[in-house]
Amino acid sequence: MYAITQEEYGGPESLEWTKVADPHPAPGEVIIDITATAVNRADILQREGKYPPPPGVTDTLGLECSGTIVSVGAALTMDRIGERVTALLSGGGYAQKVAVPVGQVMSVPEGVSLLDAAGLPEVACTVWSNLKNVLNLREGESILIHGGGSGVGTMAIQVAKAMGAKVAVTAGSQAKLNTCASLGADLLINYKNEDFVEKVNTAFGGVDTILDNMGASYLERNIDALKRNGRMVIIGLQGGSTVEFNIAQALRKNITISATSLRARPDQEKSAICREVEKVIWPWIASGTIKQVIDRVMPIQQAPAAQQLIENGEVTGKILLQVR
Repeated sequence: MYAITQEEYGGPESLEWTKVADPHPAPGEVIIDITATAVNRADILQREGKYPPPPGVTDTLGLECSGTIVSVGAALTMDRIGERVTALLSGGGYAQKVAVPVGQVMSVPEGVSLLDAAGLPEVACTVWSNLKNVLNLREGESILIHGGGSGVGTMAIQVAKAMGAKVAVTAGSQAKLNTCASLGADLLINYKNEDFVEKVNTAFGGVDTILDNMGASYLERNIDALKRNGRMVIIGLQGGSTVEFNIAQALRKNITISATSLRARPDQEKSAICREVEKVIWPWIASGTIKQVIDRVMPIQQAPAAQQLIENGEVTGKILLQVR
């Protein structure tokens, strides 16, 4: 088969579509013949050497895919062969085939094409596991979502609204903010020329929760934007990983700070998240409550260009990479 590989860490030009060995299913795994995958910022970090795969996981990029099951490992029945599915991956999506634990395989939501379904697993599982299981977002509460125009951001806006929350978002362009508004965001903040702390404090008196993709550079200001007993979860490090801040600031407000990585969770935990997503998020997609935001579809061979577009901030929602 063919896959995107790289001999050394570097820029997009370090990626190459080359012939590699086919994967073989371990017990409890299936092999998916990939229709499409999607680009996530974590792929860029891995390409740069900043986000290595967990031990024992392929170093091929790609955290999600859609496709057809073509073989199964020991302890699994053959009746799943031919099933059209989506999957949450620890790696390996930028390829023609991938091995994945069966628990991380999900159905294709009703009304969604097999191609488009490739962009759902990573964002849906990331958003649901953090908004529901970590932040415990409740009806009537407020949430600040940083990077509202991203794949995670566009999904998080809609899930938070479906959960009955008031939503504030940050984004870097009016076009992205317009998209956020169309998805239901209540407060739009252009982080390039507006202070999100001032905006949320004026509009909401602070927010109950924050979904943060920035990390170090936003930590203190996020705490300033939270109400007493506020909760925040850090899911990205676009603003760096190291910061010095005044802990007393968090103590005074009784703030809870969490940090999560979906990829690093045990397979059993990821499987449980996938089942919750199928039960809750897929029906919302089927009913039109949640809409996919797909910026464009590109051939897998153009993965370097797709990653460059994301690095340049030129993408709203997801870029899909079509394999077949």
